[in-house]
Amino acid sequence: MATSIRLAADIEHRLDTLAARTGRTKAYYLRELIEKGLEDLEDYYLAAGTIERVRKGEEAVSTLDEVERGLGLAD
Repeated sequence: MATSIRLAADIEHRLDTLAARTGRTKAYYLRELIEKGLEDLEDYYLAAGTIERVRKGEEAVSTLDEVERGLGLAD
């Protein structure tokens, strides 16, 4: 899937320099950044959404004791 993005001039310059010095394409490094960074972004933004729902009382929460009892791990 083709996608286009606009980069700040300094970021594009750094990417150009990296590509030129290593003999790889800019697309290669952009793919690497996305593939390696997407999981972190998903974790952060999905967790932020969950925290917001908890604060609003829209998300169920349990204490550690409740979880342990539910799993049959309570002492």
